[in-house]
This record gives sequence, C-alpha cells and structure tokens, in this order.
Amino acid sequence: MLSVVVLIGLPTVFATSGDKKQVLVAVPGWATIALVVLQLVAAVIAAWVAWPVSLAVVVSVLAVLTVIAELPRWRWLWRAR
Repeated sequence: MLSVVVLIGLPTVFATSGDKKQVLVAVPGWATIALVVLQLVAAVIAAWVAWPVSLAVVVSVLAVLTVIAELPRWRWLWRAR
C-alpha cells in the first residue's frame, strides 16, 4: 500500500507547473526531482531486498540510466519555480 502511495499517488498529486498538463498541487522543481529520486531509491532497495542478485543488478543499472536520461529535465526543473 505504501508503495502505491509513493510510486503513483505522490507524483499524481504533486507536480511542477509546466512539467505536466494538469497540476493538482504545484511544487517547485526541486520537489519533483526529489520525488523521482525517492522512486528510484525505493525501486533499487526493494529489488535488492526481494529479488535475486541478477535482477537487482538489472534494476540498479536501469535506475542509473534513468538518472542519466532525466538530467536535462532535472536541469529545467531545477530552474522552474
């Protein structure tokens, strides 16, 4: 249940204006970045706790690739009010 709130609920409710079409509760860009980082950290920790090492490594690599892919967006979000 907590994972649903963290992974789906928070990003649905809180967003930076201009990052989504509809924003329920506007937050600064750093808060959107923090939510994404929270999601990635939760995914990596959960993978290492629940899955075999080979799958946890895959999730960890995907998390790092996600951070790399997100960097341009995060730069924009960091400057967004």
